[in-house]
Amino acid sequence: MADHGTVEYATATGNDYPTHENTYERFVQFTFVGSIHVINLVLGLATGGVLGHWLWALLVFIIAILGAIPGFVTGTKTSSYVAFALCFLIFGFLALS
Repeated sequence: MADHGTVEYATATGNDYPTHENTYERFVQFTFVGSIHVINLVLGLATGGVLGHWLWALLVFIIAILGAIPGFVTGTKTSSYVAFALCFLIFGFLALS
C-alpha cells in the first residue's frame, strides 16, 4: 500500500532527531528512577506493615524521597542506587533481627 509513495522522513522539514533522542533518554531515566522509587516505597511498607517497625519505615520513606528527587531533577542514577542500597540494608537488618 505504501510502496507507491516516496519516503519523506529524511527530507521532511522539522525533522529533529536529536530532540527525539533526548526525549527517549529522559523517558528511560524517568522510568528507571520511578521504578527504583516504587521499590523503595514497597520496602518501606514491608518494614512498617510486615515487620512492625514504623519509625524505621518512615526513615525508609524519607530516604526514598531524597533519592528520587535528584534523579528526577538532574538525571543522575547514583542517588537512586544509593537510596535503594540504604533502604534494602535497613529492611534486611530488621528482617534478620
